[in-house]
Amino acid sequence: MSSMCLVYPQDTSLMEVNSFSPLMPTSPSSMINQYKFEDEPELKDLFVTVDDPESHITVIETFITYRVVTKTTRGEFDSSEYEVRRRYQDFLWLKGKLEEAHPTLIIPPLPEKFIMKGVMERFNGNFIETRRKALHKFLNRVVDHPTLTFNEDLKTFLTAQAWELSSHKKQGPGLLNRMGQTVKAVASSMRGGAVKNRPGVFTEMSDYVDVFSQKISLLDKISRRVYKEEKDYFYELKEYSPIHTLWSASEEDLVDTLKGVASCIDQCSKAMEKRMAVLSETLIPTLHEYVLYSETLMGVLKRRDHIQAQLDSKVEALYNKKTEGDLDLPVVNTLNPYLNAL
Repeated sequence: MSSMCLVYPQDTSLMEVNSFSPLMPTSPSSMINQYKFEDEPELKDLFVTVDDPESHITVIETFITYRVVTKTTRGEFDSSEYEVRRRYQDFLWLKGKLEEAHPTLIIPPLPEKFIMKGVMERFNGNFIETRRKALHKFLNRVVDHPTLTFNEDLKTFLTAQAWELSSHKKQGPGLLNRMGQTVKAVASSMRGGAVKNRPGVFTEMSDYVDVFSQKISLLDKISRRVYKEEKDYFYELKEYSPIHTLWSASEEDLVDTLKGVASCIDQCSKAMEKRMAVLSETLIPTLHEYVLYSETLMGVLKRRDHIQAQLDSKVEALYNKKTEGDLDLPVVNTLNPYLNAL
């Protein structure tokens, strides 16, 4: 498998974007330019598996926990192997912390709380296994990412016992999270929600992702509707085969014909079942993952706009102070978190 590393511009906020820069895609239709692929495999030093789902029933709620096993040779870990149990909301917390720490990186999407609603019932065996696979995929995408893999909250997630993680989760929001709350207020107050100094490439990218999201969402809905219709048809076929078999017992002259029809219906039923399995296990999850990734990318672009809006506000404040002759170093330093985030 080739490793994939997100390449993202670090300082495009206050300057013209060089259209010839190798770090910036020349067109949103060439989204592949955002990634750098390396053919040479890297030596992995962190391995994670999500398995062994376990049901928990309390007076208040019913939930599932999953075993997360970590094996590593990294020096920053106190042990070479860890085994902890995590529930879905713990994965949700990790994703939120990753977004907070890396607002302009594409964080892999999590399965939704009710994954494939209408295709699977919550807490049955298929649902739990489907979610386990999705959580395993999410966590491995995170640990294989060249930046996210060194996140401190990820380390806590992989190593802390349940009570330690619970205590860690109660800590207040970080700088970027607090900054983001202010940014949203500033961005919403700007005329039409527009960002003054947004590079044109991000506008093009936003438009591209918006159109792509609409189209892939439509395909996702169509595939689910097709699955539902085929499921209803499948149940009808399942009823017709035994009916024709029973009918043949009372019609001596039509025995062979009716049994032949019953056999044909049974074969059609089995073929339909295989087709439904492909839809539910391959096509629908793949399409829906594209939907989740498009939503994630739109979220990244919005977070970047929020940071850009706050930076524009700070720059304007600095300009006003400069004109008033009241500019000092501490004021200039307030820009650093925003420049680093961009």
